[in-house]
Formats: sequence, structure tokens, C-alpha cells
Amino acid sequence: MNDLARSPILCLLGPTASGKTAAALTLAEHAPIEIISVDSALVYRGMDIGTAKPTTEERERVPHHLIDIIDPADAYSAAQFRKDALRLIEEILARGRHPVLVGGTMLYYKALTEGLNSLPAADAAIRTRLDEEAARLGWPTLHARLATVDAAAAQRLAPNDAQRIQRALEVFELTGKPLSAWLTQDRSPPRSAHRRFVPIALEPSERGILHERIAARFDAMLASGFVDEVERLKRRGDLHPGLPSMRCVGYRQAWEYLDGATDYATFRDKGVFATRQLCKRQLTWLRSIAQRVVIDCVSPDVSAQVLAHARAYWQD
Repeated sequence: MNDLARSPILCLLGPTASGKTAAALTLAEHAPIEIISVDSALVYRGMDIGTAKPTTEERERVPHHLIDIIDPADAYSAAQFRKDALRLIEEILARGRHPVLVGGTMLYYKALTEGLNSLPAADAAIRTRLDEEAARLGWPTLHARLATVDAAAAQRLAPNDAQRIQRALEVFELTGKPLSAWLTQDRSPPRSAHRRFVPIALEPSERGILHERIAARFDAMLASGFVDEVERLKRRGDLHPGLPSMRCVGYRQAWEYLDGATDYATFRDKGVFATRQLCKRQLTWLRSIAQRVVIDCVSPDVSAQVLAHARAYWQD
């Protein structure tokens, strides 16, 4: 194998339930790797079942990074991810191992590989007011408001995508400039430019099969005590549905159920539907990456294909 420092950085990307963890663990059986999580939900401590966090055994088999790094009461941004990931890449390479980025938070991947816009920092007062308005009026109403000031942003967001609707309205209120305009302006040059990132995308040839996996996995989470996990978080007293952590898919729906807003069957169906919507958004992001290597995630030999591509790139 050639000089490790010049090897491409593999990024194993894909929607939820596409088999990313299994493929990454196969890589670990054949090469010295460390995994950097590219997942905005796995950063939270105490949120294990609903995020499908790698098990203790899996994390013992191969080092994982950017998992369980913050409390659910706190926030973690794409800018923080970029800073942490760049540092970890260099540290892992210095240990003589391959860093492999694994996850489905495409905004994190874009921030890492393309740099960041100079967006304004979060404003707690504006966010609190928007949360209160959403509680009274509903997020679809705020989505309609967003459409009047930033039609491009509203078009790519689901009417109940609370976190992103809030951020788009917040940016407009702070700057008078639509978020979509900020996102299309020049980004700060990525300090990672000297690294070559290779995106390997696990995408389904038949989306229906992935939908079946999503439903089966959500039911498995329920059987493993997901509702109890959310109830423990709720009992802390310092968390609320407006936090980024509690807006994660499944957690928001479980919180509603525990509040008595829905029955169990409705909660389950809403959780599955929300996960499918997340999958759809992830696939849309993935397909915007023109240079990605696509592997069919419903193929029986996904892990073997990922391994073959990894070996080829690492030997370049």
C-alpha cells in the first residue's frame, strides 16, 4: 500500500437502514480503520435505541468517533463537526490507520468537503419565540410563512421539518437575507482541500425494500425499549420538544405519545413515516453529489462491494 497520508478518505454515506454500519465493520476486518460518525443524532449521550447507535460490541471491534460527545440539552453544529472531523482525520492518519467517515447527515459531509457559509450564529430569543408560535399554530403554518420570504428553502423542506424551518426563518430575521441566498454564495475555502474525499453512496434500486427495513427496524427499536428511553429523557425535566436532540426522528413522535397527544398505533405509524421522509431527504442530498460511487444497498453483497472499492482506492 502506498503512503497512507496520500490515500483518499473514504466516506460511506447512505440513508437510514441502508447497511452502512455492517459495511464499515466489514472494512474493519480487512484493514486498520477508525470510524468517524457523520450523524447528527449519534452525538447525543443517552439516545441509543432510537438512533440505532452502534452497539458496545461493535464499538469495541473498531474505534468510533463523534458518538456520545454531548448532552441532549446541548447543540452540535455542522461547523463543529467540520472542525472535529478534520482534527480526527489527521490524528487517525498519524496512528497509521485509515479514517472512514460513515453516516447519513449530508449537511455535515457538505460542510467538511466544501467549506461553510458565513451564516449568523443561533439566536436563543428568536428560536424560543418561533417554538412558541409553532406550538400555537403548527410548523406547517410557519412553513407557509417561510415560503413568502424564501420560496427556495421552503420548497426543499417538508412542512413539519421543524429544525430547518426554524433555522431558515431565524436567518432571515437576523439578516434580512434568505437562507437559500446564503447557501448559494461563495463558501469559505475548505481547509481540507489537500485531502481527497471519496463518497461511496449506498442507495436502493428498490425503495420499497428500504421502506420495509425502516418499518422492521422501528418495530425492533420499540421492542428494545425505545419508549422507555424517551420517557427517561423526558423525566430529566431540562429537555423539551424544541431542542435539536428531541427533534430527531422518532424522538419527537415518542414525546408526543408520552404527552398523550397520540395513541400507540398512531405514534408507531408516524415514527415510521417520519423515518421514510428522512430517507427521502437523504437520498435527494446524495444524488446531488455527482462524483459519488453508487452501490445498491439492497444487493446481497453490499459489504463485499464496499470492500472492493476501498481496496482499489487505498492502492491508488
